[in-house]
Amino acid sequence: MSDKKGTVLFYPYIPKKSLKILENRLSTRWIGQGPMVDKFEKKFSQIFLNGKECVSTGSGTDALHLAYILAGIKKNDEVIAPVFTCTATNIPLLYIGAKIKFVDVDPNTMNICINDLRKKISKKTKAIVCVHYGGIPCDMSEIKKIAKKYNVKVIEDAAQALGGKYKNQNIGTISDFTIFSFQAIKHITTGDGGMLCIKDPKLIEKAKRIRWFGIDRRKKQLGIWKNDIKEVGFKYQLTDLGASIGYQSLIDFKKIISHRLKIYNIYLKNLSQNPNITCIHDFDKNKNCAAWLFTILLKRKDFLQKKLRQKNIETNQVHFRNDKYSIFKKFVKNQKFKNMDKIENRYLVLPIHTKVSEKDAKYICDLINKFI
Repeated sequence: MSDKKGTVLFYPYIPKKSLKILENRLSTRWIGQGPMVDKFEKKFSQIFLNGKECVSTGSGTDALHLAYILAGIKKNDEVIAPVFTCTATNIPLLYIGAKIKFVDVDPNTMNICINDLRKKISKKTKAIVCVHYGGIPCDMSEIKKIAKKYNVKVIEDAAQALGGKYKNQNIGTISDFTIFSFQAIKHITTGDGGMLCIKDPKLIEKAKRIRWFGIDRRKKQLGIWKNDIKEVGFKYQLTDLGASIGYQSLIDFKKIISHRLKIYNIYLKNLSQNPNITCIHDFDKNKNCAAWLFTILLKRKDFLQKKLRQKNIETNQVHFRNDKYSIFKKFVKNQKFKNMDKIENRYLVLPIHTKVSEKDAKYICDLINKFI
């Protein structure tokens, strides 16, 4: 890889066949939510959910908001959530008016810290929200044990973990609710979009109604809807255009995840031996990483980022601690997050996508080991 070529941090995966599917869809009367959305949901279910029904949405954030509503979270309910995540995890809790109780990070994975979770959970807690940072699954056995003890729901924000597994179970089949994201730079994209996976099949129809203004679309299209809305709904649907972009990516998913894991493992192999670098990875055999991000910790983070930029290699901090945002200020009074404090200025994300070749990844490793 030449210096001139360069490597960007993210690049969307768009199969060439998607263009033909999209073109065909544009020649029909269905460009909003229609039969292609149903087809996309069915294919997703077959690949990731053992055939269990799921509900697509306009974004991963939409899916989270629906999950929180379906979990019964209401105004002033206490919800455990990670302090380190995309704000999309926690902002929908503000829509509801819930009280967020932030939990520190595990320094090995940057996922939710189990020990801090045990300290923070209380009889007032309504739900636990966890995020699989970078595609590394959380310690779901421990989280579920704690949830069972307190009789609370578990909601997985798996926006970064498509294709991940925990104890040989697909992420999406473990907890009460799991969401995925198809935003532009995720494993697969629908332009923007999301998926809501629900363990209780009785909630599927309600999810579909509140995804679309509280209207039962199937009954309406059959002419048997009684023209009454009994639940507050939203406009959270995926479109046929988005589903057309994403459908071929589902078919290609094994190829996509295989490539990402190759790049991930090149980084892990070549950088984990460097005494000045810590790779975010816990080597837990119960977990199959989904390889969305590869993150390193080092003292000279800014120096390395600058040196790599000079070689046209883009790196960055993708997510940030949420307790420093003004919108969450009222939830963090007198709260300390020791692990987050230690690493907040030390983590750096490396490029990992289908446009990064194995040769590129090795070159990046060589540069890092040279500079640090």
